[in-house]
Amino acid sequence: MVLDLVQAVDDLKEDAPVTEMIKTPPPPPPPAAPEVIEVVEDTEEIEETIIESTETSQDAVVDEVIEVDDVEVGEEEEEITVPFAIIENVPVFPGCESAKNNEERKLCFQEKIQEHIIKEFTYPPAALELGIQGRVFIQFVIDSKGNIGSIRMRGPDKNLEKEAHRIVASLPRMTPGSQRGKAVSVPYSIPINFIIQ
Repeated sequence: MVLDLVQAVDDLKEDAPVTEMIKTPPPPPPPAAPEVIEVVEDTEEIEETIIESTETSQDAVVDEVIEVDDVEVGEEEEEITVPFAIIENVPVFPGCESAKNNEERKLCFQEKIQEHIIKEFTYPPAALELGIQGRVFIQFVIDSKGNIGSIRMRGPDKNLEKEAHRIVASLPRMTPGSQRGKAVSVPYSIPINFIIQ
């Protein structure tokens, strides 16, 4: 029994790895300082520029009187925006002039927008190739001059958004909507569905 224990202890002894100590050379000495320091006297005189303060004190009296002729104050008209659903007179899409009342003009407007989208619609080749489809929500404003502007869109792909923007930007100029007899801006939003069939 004693022999087995001695053998087990001998097996546990491991040889320590031999390591070499690498000697690095000492760092080089710092460069020596010059023995003689030469002092050079300033020979040129520099003329100092005095900067006077431009601030005035509270006690200073201003002698100059500046006369101002009549100043014309122009009123900048603020662009009024009225939602499509509640406007007194909706914008009139070209071809809807014969509609008798506001409800008929709204229906005609919506039909003409749909017709325009169908007529102008082109599926973006890049989106078609990748099989991208979805709904693009687009919002735009018919301003007080009847022009289309402030086009914003949100959709699943930039190519689809770009095509929706192109379709809406190509809308014709309209007769602007009016509220209390004054032309106003009218925001309108519509979804455009891009479906691969």
